[in-house]
Amino acid sequence: MDDLLADTPPDTPDTHDLFLFLASTAHDMKNSLSVLSGTLERLLVAPPSPSSPKGDSAYPEMAHMLYQTKRLNDNLMQLLALYKQVGKPDYPFDLQPVELGQLVEQVVAIGRVLLKSRGIRLELDYDPGLIWHLDEDLVVGVLSHAINNAIHYTCDCVRLAIRESEGWLELRVEDNGPGYPPALLKAGAIATREVAGGVNFLTNSAGLGLYFSSKVAKMHRHRGQAGSLRLENGGAYGGGCFILRLP
Repeated sequence: MDDLLADTPPDTPDTHDLFLFLASTAHDMKNSLSVLSGTLERLLVAPPSPSSPKGDSAYPEMAHMLYQTKRLNDNLMQLLALYKQVGKPDYPFDLQPVELGQLVEQVVAIGRVLLKSRGIRLELDYDPGLIWHLDEDLVVGVLSHAINNAIHYTCDCVRLAIRESEGWLELRVEDNGPGYPPALLKAGAIATREVAGGVNFLTNSAGLGLYFSSKVAKMHRHRGQAGSLRLENGGAYGGGCFILRLP
């Protein structure tokens, strides 16, 4: 396989068509997963019937299916966004003034059913009137992915906290679980480097999400300073902390 790839120059029309085909296929897969997750959400919020109570074993199984479909959908969305950035350098980065209240509402709406189905509480700490210049769609995607990841580690609570600090906007997703394992903390450190060649997407399932989030952070620039991403343990609940800082 390596020999075959080595024989194909990266800029040939054939490889360009292949990338377009892969991107189109990923888009179709993402659409199918969106339909599946939407169906699962409707089933999970539907009133229980006598023949299928929420206490039945099917309910937690559907909740787990929803978690996995959202995880896959996140990965495909991130791949498509990275493809557009690399394959279309002029792809618009939409920096606009955004009210944090509006941004948080979107994040909450995306995660509401999954959080409820898994019995996880979402705590919010932010100033809804605060306005910041950012790409709303990309940041909502990053925060939604971080919350989905926190669901995997938390005991029963996830916290989304946003505040302005010394000219920076700090967005934190924290949980009350045992904290990130060392391998994930290491992956987070590698993903935040200027060159992300050290991220092993084959051995670290979180690599793509961390790389995507780091790229989104660095796309936000102001007065010569770029955004950043880091993972740590501690925070308000003593668990994992996903921290996005935007200038």
